[in-house]
Amino acid sequence: MSEKQVEANVPVKIMSFNIAHGLGMDGRVNLEKTALVIEGADADIIALQEVDRYFSSRSSFVDQVAWLGGRLGMYTAFGANLDMDPVRTGHPRRQYGNAILSKYPIKYVENHPLTPVPSDFGNNEQRGVLEVVVEMKGNLIHVFNTHLALKEEELKVSIDELLSLTKQCQLPHVLLGDFNAPPDHEGIGRLNRSLTDAFLKVKKGDAYTYPTRYSNPITGESYKPATRIDYIFSDDQLQAVGAAAIETAVSDHLPISADFILETAKTPVLPKAPSALQKI
Repeated sequence: MSEKQVEANVPVKIMSFNIAHGLGMDGRVNLEKTALVIEGADADIIALQEVDRYFSSRSSFVDQVAWLGGRLGMYTAFGANLDMDPVRTGHPRRQYGNAILSKYPIKYVENHPLTPVPSDFGNNEQRGVLEVVVEMKGNLIHVFNTHLALKEEELKVSIDELLSLTKQCQLPHVLLGDFNAPPDHEGIGRLNRSLTDAFLKVKKGDAYTYPTRYSNPITGESYKPATRIDYIFSDDQLQAVGAAAIETAVSDHLPISADFILETAKTPVLPKAPSALQKI
């Protein structure tokens, strides 16, 4: 790739969405509704959390990554944090984790398991961060998509590992996903000292993302967003110029998006491919 092909001052729209395997607040799984929300946001790169791939009957054993990629006409990448034997011999493995959709080619994919901190109480689910590099108009953009644990001790360890990963990155990069921590959490503060929270940059830090606004027609219970636990962070090569939480009831989280300007075009250099690199 020659430098003549590299454009500067490129607008980039990036989205993060915990889709809860397509489970809406009405108690029904409807991946088409999820796709419509993603389509309506018109983002260039979309990071998804809680994605099923042949996982179970709850999502009809659908490969949600392939389904969404085909429905939206996008490139896809997936990181399985849960990887289990199939129900029947010869069937695909049952997987659950994070995915990335992109309008532009994905050149590099690696899934990093985060260090678990087991406890006798709560969920000991394996967590991870999906790393991809997207080629957009000659520029390479590094994307790190994660879904962190609720346990305080594990959050601390995971954030240390996320900072270690992003500090090694020389390309323009974003770190985004469901962090399961509010803005005043110590770990979020550490992330803000190394990266820029797009919502704070454009003065929309009160854009709450959880839970979704919803009124249950049967019980009469009402819910409304009460905290912000979903984030989009970037380095200084991506300048945030807009951010929004998107009102919808197709998941228990609101999706978020941020508009950036990639101001500095650099000669793109891919990371050194590890042995675990998924071939594209």
